[in-house]
Formats: sequence, C-alpha cells, structure tokens
Amino acid sequence: MNEHSITATEEQEKWLADAQNVVKQQSFYMRKALDSSNLREALKYSAQMLVELRTSKLSPQKYYELYMQTFDELRHLEAFFQEESKRGRSNADLYELVQHAGNILPRLYLLITVGSVYIRSKEAPAKDILKDLVEMSRGVQHPIRGLFLRSYLSQISKDKLPDTGSDYEGEGGTIHDAVEFVLQNFTEMNKLWVRMQHQGSAKDKADREKREKERSELRDLVGKNLLVLSQLEGVDLELYKSTVLPRVLEQVVNCKDEIAQGYLMDCIIQVFPDEYHLQTLETLLAACPQLQPKVDIKSTMAGLMERLANYAAANSQVLSVFAEVEAFEKLSTAVATVVEAQVDMPLVSAVSLHVALLNFVLRCHADRLDYVDSVLGSCVKMLAGQGKIREAKSVKAIVALLSEPLAQYGDVVTVLQLGHYGQLMATLEFETNKVMAVLVIQSILKNGTRIGDCARVEALFQLLQELIRDGEDAPPVDQLDQEDFAEEQNLVARLLHVLVNDDPEEQFKILSAARKQFGLGGPRRLVFTLPPLVVESLKLVRRLQARGEVEEGGVTPKKVFQFLHQTVEALANVPAPELAFRLYLLCAEAASDCDLEPIAYEFFTQAFILYEEDIADSKAQVTALQLMTGTLQRTVVFGTENRDTLTHKATGYSAKLLKKPDQCRAVYNCSHLFWQDQEKGTRDGERVLLCLKRALRIANAAQQQANATRGSGGPVTLFVEILNKYLYHFDKGNQQVTTTVLQGLLELISTEVNSESAVQDPATEAFYASTLKHISFQKQKGGEAGDRYEAIKVQ
Repeated sequence: MNEHSITATEEQEKWLADAQNVVKQQSFYMRKALDSSNLREALKYSAQMLVELRTSKLSPQKYYELYMQTFDELRHLEAFFQEESKRGRSNADLYELVQHAGNILPRLYLLITVGSVYIRSKEAPAKDILKDLVEMSRGVQHPIRGLFLRSYLSQISKDKLPDTGSDYEGEGGTIHDAVEFVLQNFTEMNKLWVRMQHQGSAKDKADREKREKERSELRDLVGKNLLVLSQLEGVDLELYKSTVLPRVLEQVVNCKDEIAQGYLMDCIIQVFPDEYHLQTLETLLAACPQLQPKVDIKSTMAGLMERLANYAAANSQVLSVFAEVEAFEKLSTAVATVVEAQVDMPLVSAVSLHVALLNFVLRCHADRLDYVDSVLGSCVKMLAGQGKIREAKSVKAIVALLSEPLAQYGDVVTVLQLGHYGQLMATLEFETNKVMAVLVIQSILKNGTRIGDCARVEALFQLLQELIRDGEDAPPVDQLDQEDFAEEQNLVARLLHVLVNDDPEEQFKILSAARKQFGLGGPRRLVFTLPPLVVESLKLVRRLQARGEVEEGGVTPKKVFQFLHQTVEALANVPAPELAFRLYLLCAEAASDCDLEPIAYEFFTQAFILYEEDIADSKAQVTALQLMTGTLQRTVVFGTENRDTLTHKATGYSAKLLKKPDQCRAVYNCSHLFWQDQEKGTRDGERVLLCLKRALRIANAAQQQANATRGSGGPVTLFVEILNKYLYHFDKGNQQVTTTVLQGLLELISTEVNSESAVQDPATEAFYASTLKHISFQKQKGGEAGDRYEAIKVQ
C-alpha cells in the first residue's frame, strides 16, 4: 500500500511538472508576442497555455499550484490589454475577439481577463459585463475546473464591483447589482463544490475520505465570496437583513451537504459584523435545525454565542440591545429546537450546546439567575429518561455546565438559588457526582462562604447527598477507597462550621437539619460527621448561656442538651465508644457550666457506662480515665451525694487498671477530684491524702513486682511523680500534707536511688533534680512560702 501511495505521489509530481513546463513554454511565446504587440499570436499562445488547466489528472492541491502559475502569467496579459485600450483599441472588440478561442475553458479565462479591462474603461456598465461573465462561466461544469475559473472571476472583479462610493457606481450599477453578482457566483461555486462529493463510489470509504479531504482543501475558494460580500461598503444592516443573509442561508440549507453547511455557517458567523448577527439572530438561528444531522451544529452555534459574548464584553453599552432583541430567548429556543430536530445528535454535543449557552449568559447576563437556571432546566429536561449519565465525554460536559456557575459567582449561596442545579447533578453517576460535591464544598471553604438559612442548608445537603448517604448506584462503603472516603467525610465535617446563623432559633434548625441528613449516612460516616455537630451544638449552648433569658417557646440550653444526648448516643451505637466517651464528657462540662446538675450527671453516667462496657483496651482505659478525672475536677455543679458517687466510681476504675504504674498514676490523679480551685469547689484534704497514700502503696507494689520478676527495682519515676503531687497540694495549702510527710517521701526516694537494685534512668534523675531545685528555691524565697518549706531538708 505504501508503494502505491508513493507511486501516486510521484505521478502527481510528474504530471504537474509536465503541465508547468508547457505553461512556462507557452507563456514565453505569449510574452514574446506581447512585446512585439502581436495580439493574435499572444491570444493563441495564451489559449494554449490555458489549455493545461483542462487537466483532470491533478489533485486539487497540485491543480492550485498550476493555477497560480497561470494566474501570474494572465496578469501580464491583462496589463497588455490595458495598454491596448489606452492606445485606442476598443475593449468591446477585444471582448468579442477572445470569444473565438477554440476551447471553452481558455476562452472564459481570456474573457474574464478582458472583461476586467473592459469594466475599468467604463465603456460599458460594470453590471452588464459582470452579469455576462458570471452567466457564461456556467459553461464549465467540471467541479475543480469550474471552481478555479469562478475563483479567478471573483478575484479579478472584487475591486470593480459597483459598490456604494466606488468608481463604478451609477451608470455601472448599484450595490444591488454588486450583491447579485457575488451571490450568483457564490451559489454556482457552492454547487460545484458539493458536486465533488458525488464523483466516485459512495460505498468506498477510502475514496469517500479522499474526496472529503480534497473538498476541504478547496473550501476557501467558496468562502471568499462571503468575505467579498462582508467587505462591500453598501451592504448595510437593512440590505444584509433583507437580501444577503436570506439568499446565503437559502443556498446553505438547500445544498443538503454536511461539509458545505458546516463550513458556510461558520463563514457567515466569522465574516459578517457582530451587530448584524445580533439584529438577524432569529433568521440565522432558524436555519440551524434545517441543517443535515451530521453537521457539527454544536460548534457553529457555540461559535456564534462566543462572538456575541465577546462583542458584549468589548462594548458594555450594547447589552441593552441584547435585551431589546431578546438574544437569550432566541438562542435558548434555537438550542432546544436543534436538539429536538436532530434526534441522532450525540449526547455530548447536546450538552455542549447548553454549556455554550450558559457561557453566553454568564458573560452577558450574569445578574440574571433566572436565565442561568433556565439553561440548567433545559438540560435537565433533555436528559430526562436517560438515567445516570456514564459516557465519559457527556459526563465531562455536564461537569463543565455545573462548574461554570461556581466559578462565575464564587458563592454557593447564589448557586443554591438555582432550582435545577441539584437536578442536573443528580444525572451524574456516583463517582462523578461525588467529585462535583467535593468541588462544591471546596468552593465554600475556599471563599469562606457562610450559609445561615435552614432552607438553603437543606438544599445544599441535597447537592451533597452522594457524600452524606449511600446513593442508589453507590458501591458498599466497605468497597470504597478508605483514604478517599476519610478525606471526603472530613470535608463534610469542616463544612458544618460554616453553617452558622446569629439567631439561635435558626441555628438550632440548621443543626437539626444537619443531624437528620447525617443520620442517613450510615455508621461509617457518623464517626466523621457527628463530632463537629456536637461541637457546633455546644457553641450554641454557650451563646444561649451568655444571652441569659430565653423567649417563651424558644430554644433553650436544656433543649439543645437533649439534642446532644441523642446525637452522642447515636455515635455510641455505631459503635465508637472512645469518641462518644469524649463527647459525653464535653457535654457534661458544658451542662455543669449552665448549672444543669441532672443533665451533667446523666452525661457522666453515660460516659461511665461506656467505660465499663465498651472500652476494654488498657491504653484506651488509661486515656479515658485521664479525661474523666480532668473533666470531673473542673465540674462544680454537683451536690455532695452525686459528687461522691462519681468520684468513688472514678477512683474505683483507677485502682482496677491492669498495669501497676497505670494504677498508680490514675490514683494520684484522682487526688485532684477532692481539691478544686474554683470558688464553689470541694476541698477535702483527708481524701486527697488517702489517694496519695494509696498511690504510694501501689508504687511500692510495682517496685517489688519489678524486683521479683527482673531482679531489679526499676526506676523510681513513680515515687518522684507522687512527690510532685504532694508538693502541688502542699503549695495549695492542704493542711493534711505536712513537711513530715514530704520529708519521709524524700528519704524514701533517696534510699531507693542509692540502693543496689536501682536502675539508672537519666530522665528520672533529671526530673528528681528539678524537683529538689524547686524545694530549694521555695526555701530561699522567703515569706510565707519560705517558712512552710524551711523544715524540709534537701540532701
């Protein structure tokens, strides 16, 4: 096949070279005859030169090269005719003389060349000569030869048309004659161009593709006629509207050729002024549904809308004209009509038409949300019955349609006013819908958008439903990429912090709406979405607490705590005991600050139940007890009975930890439960001392256990830590912690450090040294603190 291709190329080169040699030879004799003013010889050789253009062997590209060589030679002949005219030779005689050439193609080339001089001499009206030439050119019906002949006619006559203000207007004709000539030539050229498609076999794919390629190479010959029309000074809006556009569109529609229709529609849009398009929009758009189904009407209409949008962007004053001519309404109707008329139009093309229309709206009528929503609604209507869209290019086009409003307004609150936005998102399959939902959240977070209206929050959740619940076509959560899933849910969690309203009533409605939506997401999502909901609810409690009095029937802290209890309970049922435990404690502390003892007690109770029943890991228990002790220490709302119950439970849990060091630390931390700094706080020195003594016993037991199992007592870290707790309470003024007790503990530590079984630990030694420095510093400090520390002897 390659050899055949190379041979064909070589043949083309050979045929072209042979023809060019003949043209070169005959043009030499023609010029020689011209130099000697021998007209008949010059015409003979020029005709023989032009005979080479009768070839059918050359491809359009090679024929063009031959044509250009011949065209250059004809310029010399034209110059000679002009000189002859100046010498007094009648152009009418010349015009008659060249018609005696033997073959029609050379005859017409010569006739056009003389006709150019004839028009310039003004011996006859330009309109008559032009009409004669354009009609006689019908004598050549071979597509390629006819196209180049008429191209020559167009090229040589474009500066001799009786245009408004030209030298040939008046007796030579009017702008209407000029337009008629160009339109007639355009029509005939288009017919010849279309006829090329029907030469050869329609079933042979390779042959058909070859013809289409050849036609593509020649299309500019036809399109230049429209360029000539657009450059005529006399073609004003009225003439364009009444004559030019209808005639051109008539030819475009009637030729019924998809290649010609697509190209010529693009030409019309590109060569004529934007203001003309704006005023003739209805006529131009009416032709679109009549085009062949295979025409890429999407690109044509998109090009028109882009040009109009650029026109508006360059001159904002014309926007009022856009409104007057109802540009959007006409474009919208045209898009719907084209989609309906071309039943075989690919889905991606139909959606892309809506993308182009939306871009037009956003650039020309960005303030008209009803226009934007209308475009989205039209697309939704078109996609009705299609199910979830999965074809990649169509999906990409829908995503582009959804992304444009986000990019334009940068404000999701504005986008939420578009009623059809969510419906269009719903046409996307699960993965793409999810990506789009992520883009919506990222836009909100990036722009710092606050959404404080419950109705809009609910609308937002409808957009994000593929993220916050399992969709119909969604795979099971277990099959999702867990890293991606966690990242998406964290975005949803962050979103909750921008759903805020200064009115507590509205804020509570927003939180309730969020809770309802999150509840549909399944247990795997709740661990991400409920904690921020709890945090925002606690913020609301603080605001209500600061506000004081609440209107009758309004939201109260008690009502919010009921909501919190249900929310954390749902998290505990996931199960996520450790997370729920932390949140119960947060709620308990907030209830304490609001002086709601029964509610605070209930939250502590639920936390303790979770600890007993669901937190089994020893490390998790240690962490939980630290949180429990810290929260309970900061809580001052409880009466004696409730407080004793809770502290007894906490100390009991501490003593039951698996590892002795953990027991020891948990027990000495419990000492803080009996000594609170707050004004109403408990201060029970005896129970503090009991906790510390118990911790000391556990530390001794741990030391003995280590000695029995490892042969060494291990570091004295626990003793140093207990010493620091004693010093803390000593500084706080606990009378039960005396210098005698402290001195005894110091001696115990000193003995342990110096024992043979002691294990050297630099960190513990540094810790102990710092503790001793603290004691020495307090002794040297003087005053009341110095007096209290004076009795302690540091070795």
